[in-house]
Amino acid sequence: MVTNAASFGRSGVHDFILLRASGVILACYSIFLIGFIACSAPLTFEIWQGLFSTLPMKVFTLLALIALLIHAWIGVWQVLTDYVPNTALRGVLQFIFVVTALSYLAAGIVIVWGV
Repeated sequence: MVTNAASFGRSGVHDFILLRASGVILACYSIFLIGFIACSAPLTFEIWQGLFSTLPMKVFTLLALIALLIHAWIGVWQVLTDYVPNTALRGVLQFIFVVTALSYLAAGIVIVWGV
């Protein structure tokens, strides 16, 4: 059996489950934020800061950032595998994407947790 080192999960089934789970997390996070914004009529900086200063919101945001990283990584890997036949170019593009995505995750952690 051939194993693929570029896939995030161990197989297509794992990738499928990771995509669906990360999609659900991202949908819940988006719905929560849209609902919060809709219910907070005069949305001020103090209200916004108060929301993101609580531990559950920080954890939820970190979970959403990780879900976004997983979701994007699998999606980009699938698109590049399908549409970039040159292996070297595909490897370079995947490397650039991974570095960019991990940079976004690091920036999100610094922003949310104030590290």
